This record gives sequence, structure tokens and C-alpha cells, in this order.
Amino acid sequence: MVSKNKILIVDDDSNIAELISLYLAKECFDTQIVGDGESALRTVKTYQPDLILLDLMLPGIDGYQVCREVRASSDTPIIMLSAKGEVFDKVLGLELGADDYMEKPFDSKELVARVKAVLRRYKASSASSAPAEPADKIVSFPDLTINLTNYSVTFNGQHIDMPPKELELFYFLASSPGRVFTREQLLDQIWGYEYVGDTRTVDVHIKRIREKTGSSTAWKISTIWGIGYKFELLQ
Repeated sequence: MVSKNKILIVDDDSNIAELISLYLAKECFDTQIVGDGESALRTVKTYQPDLILLDLMLPGIDGYQVCREVRASSDTPIIMLSAKGEVFDKVLGLELGADDYMEKPFDSKELVARVKAVLRRYKASSASSAPAEPADKIVSFPDLTINLTNYSVTFNGQHIDMPPKELELFYFLASSPGRVFTREQLLDQIWGYEYVGDTRTVDVHIKRIREKTGSSTAWKISTIWGIGYKFELLQ
């Protein structure tokens, strides 16, 4: 028997949470509901969900803090839910490690579609870490090595922690030095053509990569204004 994907719904509005649970149950998902941040952190450990639907405005520990703490020990996919539609809120959620962001009120079909899309991307990412030909999965420069086989990055001799999507984006750009990629091309390549988020996701991930690697005399990730990005060799 095929096991159902488990979805943890974190929302203090019981009516919304029950409605979401009903939509997902119809699509053969197993769901569990909690109404506050502390309960969410406990339940993540016991329920071990395949994906978390996380409201931002929670009593006690808010959704941002829940996301931060989950990300400290797990790469479980997170879709943030919020009535806040400001760009700042979306960017902050993505910077903390959320995989997607939906504004309330939302269409039930879109919610289910996003849940399925995020799960597909996560499973594809997990599958890609299986053993492969090392020569095809490593790019190296004088001060940088990106290894997609074991999902590791070394810069100036130091290991750099990166979640899967950051590393995959970094590897993809570094694999084609000098080539310019549009944000849409990068979304299609790294997140999949079914991704329903916006191109700001790429900007957020590039920002994180730059912050973690600092500056190099051998290479840089250049912004091509109005178009996208390229990995540029300096030597």
C-alpha cells in the first residue's frame, strides 16, 4: 500500500485549517492541524510531515520563528500562508527558507496545486543526491568547489552550508561560466516549469549565495540588469 504524504497545517483559525484539511484529504493527503507555534515545533518532530503549511500570524511563536527553527535542523518543504501581501513579507519568508508563499484568501485548487508542485520539486531534489558520475557533478575553480554529488560547497578551504535549491542554482550557474540566464530560465531549470512563484525567488537565493561566499578574485555572480545573472570568471 502506498503511504500518503503527510501535511502539517499550522493555523490559529480553526475554520481555515479545517477547510484546508478537507481540500487536501480529497487529494489523498494525510493531515494534522495545530494552532500555535510551540505546538507546531513539537509536532514536526513527532508527526514528521512531508510538507508544512505555515500561517505567519500565530499566538506565541510566530510563523517566521517557526520557519527559522525548522530550517535549523530540517529541509522539510514549507509553504507560508499570510494575509500580508507586502513584498517585504514575502521576501523575508523566502530568506528564512520557505519554499513558497501564498496570500489569504486563496483558491483551494491553487493551494493543492502548489502543495503538489513543492513536493515534486523536493522529491526530485532528494533523488538527485543519489550516486552519480563525479566528473559530471563537480565544478571547481581556484578557491571554489561545488559538488552536486554530495551537495557540498567549499570556498577558500571552508565548508559552506547551503540548502539544496541554493546549491543547485550555484552549481547550474558555475557550470556555464560567462553564459547569461534569465530569471525565468533559472526558475524553470531549478524549480521546474510548474513552479507558481515569482522571479523574486531567484533574486533571494542569489543574495543568500553572495552573502555566504563573500568576494573572490577568481569569479563572481554578475547581475545583468533587466535580464538575469551569469557566473563570470575574473582570471
